Amino acid sequence: MTLLGFKDSAKDIDLIVPDSREYVYLTRILKDLGYQNVSQYGWRTEDVFIFDIFRGNFVYTTELLESPLHAGNQTPIQGFSSIQLGVLNDYDLIITKLFRGTGVDFEDCLAVVRGRAGALNLRRLSERFKETASYSISEQKVNRNLDLFLQRVKEELGYGT
Repeated sequence: MTLLGFKDSAKDIDLIVPDSREYVYLTRILKDLGYQNVSQYGWRTEDVFIFDIFRGNFVYTTELLESPLHAGNQTPIQGFSSIQLGVLNDYDLIITKLFRGTGVDFEDCLAVVRGRAGALNLRRLSERFKETASYSISEQKVNRNLDLFLQRVKEELGYGT
């Protein structure tokens, strides 16, 4: 959200490492640098930030339909010698947040829609969301999150599907 310019700051930094070998390598390096695994996904030193690092196509418990490395599934931000930093496409970003469904997640999703000024295709979002939800054990719950979100988009921003 911060890298896209939709939030000024973040309490944590979420990273997806699609390749399992690279995930193992990264977490080993973090341990060597003094980071501790403080939650299921979280790594931190005495610094303020927690790095939540997800393996494969997962963000928390949400499995993305496709790898974020496939064309169109991410927006490249910065390339380094061994790391490519990118941000999930808007649709997958919103999907992962709505699957969790906290108040902050809803506000973040509204910020994305607001920031895209009507350019986000809500029908495409809904279709992709429902396909992703069809693989979830909480399909009804997360689909309800989508319905609530789309209602808020319509009420607060005037956009409909």
